Amino acid sequence: MPAPLPVKDGVGPTRLRVPTTGPWASIAEYLVARFDHLDPVELHRRIGTGEIVGTDGRAITSHTALGTHEFVWYYRDLPGETVLPYREEILYRDDHLVVVDKPHFLPTTPSGRFLRETALVRLRIHLENDTITPIHRLDRETAGLVMFSARPDTRGAYQSMFERREVTKVYEAISARPSDWDDHAPSLRGQPLPVVHRDHIRSRRGELRVTVDPELAPNAETHIDVIEAGPSASGRPVLHTILRPRTGKLHQLRIHLAGLGAPILGDRRYPDLLPEAPDDPDLPLQLLSREIAFTDPLSGALRRFVTRRTLRHAPVSGSARNSGG
Repeated sequence: MPAPLPVKDGVGPTRLRVPTTGPWASIAEYLVARFDHLDPVELHRRIGTGEIVGTDGRAITSHTALGTHEFVWYYRDLPGETVLPYREEILYRDDHLVVVDKPHFLPTTPSGRFLRETALVRLRIHLENDTITPIHRLDRETAGLVMFSARPDTRGAYQSMFERREVTKVYEAISARPSDWDDHAPSLRGQPLPVVHRDHIRSRRGELRVTVDPELAPNAETHIDVIEAGPSASGRPVLHTILRPRTGKLHQLRIHLAGLGAPILGDRRYPDLLPEAPDDPDLPLQLLSREIAFTDPLSGALRRFVTRRTLRHAPVSGSARNSGG
């Protein structure tokens, strides 16, 4: 559904579904109940100044009846947003495509407490292009390559590559070395490496973690091998893996490694959900989107992009079983 409001200062409008029936006499009354953490006076001020519109682009009023619009649109406002010190790097740019090397802790798109401090909004402002849109996403905690569309008329051609699984993606991860690790017979949970791990991942809106349902047919698949095992610079015994996901389910790589007994260092969700804590620059999630390769749907040329970032806790020496990654 196209937004009836334009992008403003790099930030697109937010869409909210409005119930067609209920105990509220008007959309305004519903919004006051829905956003009970906001000052009702300020909310009514925004309604009165025409800042909240329906699907037809017309401003709602304090008396617009429930059921008049299925959705309303408005601009989020985060006046106290913290400026993030982490900077993205543009690796490639043409008329259709922008490829960014994203640092840990920088969100790809606006969400939660981050609005302007996101790769998307920064790119729109820096490149003066309000039509820039992510083709895929990375978790805020994950570093590495993210691709953005620069033009609406060619966006679908690139997005469909991901839908048809025509994009080769390669990741790296660092885990604590399992206690039963054997350099001469490398395996994870008794499965010799390399291993293809499959299961059924389920995610529910609003939940922080995904779950695995062993009763359902697999819908997630990852090829996993080891690059190296050895001590990190801090002396911690670690395992450096290379991951080639065939599918792109939410948190797929994190839950697959955790399920194989090698949870990623810095992961505060898997295998256990830890209390929320400030970002730790010394131990970010040790997961990196390393490579993306595909045949360009417009030119037919082979494209391959490689991150310039590395994982801080990778082994500095070890048995060095090299998988070619």
